[in-house]
Amino acid sequence: MMRGRSDGAQKKRLFTSVAVVAVFVVVLYLYFGSKNNGESALEYGSRSLRKLGSSYLGGDDDSDLSSKQDEKFGLEDGEDGIVPKSFPVCDDRHSELIPCLDRHLIYQMRLKLDLTLMEHYERHCPLPERRYNCLIPPPAGYKVPIKWPRSRDEVWKANIPHTHLAHEKSDQNWMVEKGEKIIFPGGGTHFHYGADKYIASIANMLNFPNNNLNNGGRVRTVFDVGCGVASFGGYLLSSDIIAMSLAPNDVHQNQIQFALERGIPAYLGVLGTKRLPYPSRSFEFAHCSRCRIDWLQRGGILLLELDRVLRPGGYFAYSSPEAYAQDEEDLRIWREMSALVERMCWKIAEKRNQTVIWVKPLNNDCYMERPAGTQPPLCRSDDDPDAVWGVNMEPCITPYSDHDHKVGGSGLAPWPARLTTPPPRLADFGYSSDMFEKDMELWQRRVEHYWNLLSPKISSDTMRNIMDMKANLGSFAAALKDKDVWVMNVVPKDGPNTLKIVYDRGLIGTTHDWCEAFSTYPRTYDLLHAWNVFSDIEKKGCSGEDLLLEIDRIVRPSGFVIFRDKQHVIDFVKKYLPALHWEAVADPTSDQDQEGDELVFIIQKKLWLSSESIRDAE
Repeated sequence: MMRGRSDGAQKKRLFTSVAVVAVFVVVLYLYFGSKNNGESALEYGSRSLRKLGSSYLGGDDDSDLSSKQDEKFGLEDGEDGIVPKSFPVCDDRHSELIPCLDRHLIYQMRLKLDLTLMEHYERHCPLPERRYNCLIPPPAGYKVPIKWPRSRDEVWKANIPHTHLAHEKSDQNWMVEKGEKIIFPGGGTHFHYGADKYIASIANMLNFPNNNLNNGGRVRTVFDVGCGVASFGGYLLSSDIIAMSLAPNDVHQNQIQFALERGIPAYLGVLGTKRLPYPSRSFEFAHCSRCRIDWLQRGGILLLELDRVLRPGGYFAYSSPEAYAQDEEDLRIWREMSALVERMCWKIAEKRNQTVIWVKPLNNDCYMERPAGTQPPLCRSDDDPDAVWGVNMEPCITPYSDHDHKVGGSGLAPWPARLTTPPPRLADFGYSSDMFEKDMELWQRRVEHYWNLLSPKISSDTMRNIMDMKANLGSFAAALKDKDVWVMNVVPKDGPNTLKIVYDRGLIGTTHDWCEAFSTYPRTYDLLHAWNVFSDIEKKGCSGEDLLLEIDRIVRPSGFVIFRDKQHVIDFVKKYLPALHWEAVADPTSDQDQEGDELVFIIQKKLWLSSESIRDAE
């Protein structure tokens, strides 16, 4: 009996050993076969689109990573420098990867974060050796997004295959499943009967003409914190108001992904410990509808951060139980919150039904009249209210500049004149009105040229979400005013901090470091404009391959990228076209808009699916 059991165990071990050897041989064949075949690992259709070890979570292709980090933008690896490259494709489970907002990474790195302060929803980027080096695949059945303005009200379910919000918020009309589509009736937590009616009621509370919240063009930029699927911001667009809708990638996942799929301006972020990536005095109006934020924590630091980004005379509309409920806890919060905003010199503009609207003072008089020792204090004179990238929030009130104090406001023209009127803060950079106007003329001419180059490939509704990766004064976006698009203006964190000029012109944007991944879901922009962005990161020693992969992650399938840069950068991009499944739309050789050493190169991203996505769709 004992001998029989021993023979059985030996046979079992032998079978296991043979199986392990067989698997190892297959692995070697697949791995080296994919290397030898180069592009074959990235073929369209039913073939596999993966290399072994390419997974973002624990990929072990260290040689590829090290060579990627050493990659120069020069052309040293071939006689003509144009040597085809290849990239693996990430596992399908990474089809919604946001590298710097990846909770899996946080768990793996065992970061010690304070969950009560929302630090786990803030940016935490992978180190270079832990970055993904693969293409993000679209989900099974992905389709080219529905065009604006229809997209405000409906999107393809296959593009964002998440329906839990439709069930969780079924009584609030956030979204509804309907066949192959997800429908957005325009509801929200405090506006079940539609954002349009809710917006009109707020305007009525403030006695604005015709119940229009834009108040004759005086309200143009709005900040919607805890925005849900951004229906509030979506319905403001018809009033010539543009909102920065903000929400974290929290338990209500994919809110911002839905917003961007709908063609509504939105950004992934949280009121945590770091300043919002917007300059001081950026918004005329802020809004929170049941945004689940503890405004009283840490001496009211989050409300003070909101105060920093509001303009003189700016409004904060707050729809939440604390504003109307009569139970003991809500009444306590309301009393403490009322006392806090009073010390901050905010006044109640109106309080009705479930909403209260506060207004910020126009000048510094109230701050100067507060008794000594009043909390919260004014910020130190050496505190720069426009420094935001990685800067901790401060529990203090940001007073106005001498100019804003004297004029009793921001001195901005109403919209749309604001877009082309030199704003007062130009003087902060030593720019004259003449320089501002010449910048507008330059980019108007450039954008017209871009559209001529793109015209064989686009129609009037091809593009909706656009990103200017190096916005400077925002003149690229201003030149697009008559097109039915919106632009996320990105100002690099280590250049001139011109984002406040962008906001003063009635546009929106954010600060960013292009050596890192952007805070957005994959496939969220139709067009990216990269003006000298690669030249800038080259000077910093950052990886051009990383940035190419990041651009590919952000841009939608069938979307476009405009590169405006030096010759060696254009050549660098060209050698990656096959690997990225990009095709040239406009080559610099046919471009008549060369200025100095800058060339224009435009590509279009092809629509491709991984073999696993195709199998799932079938």
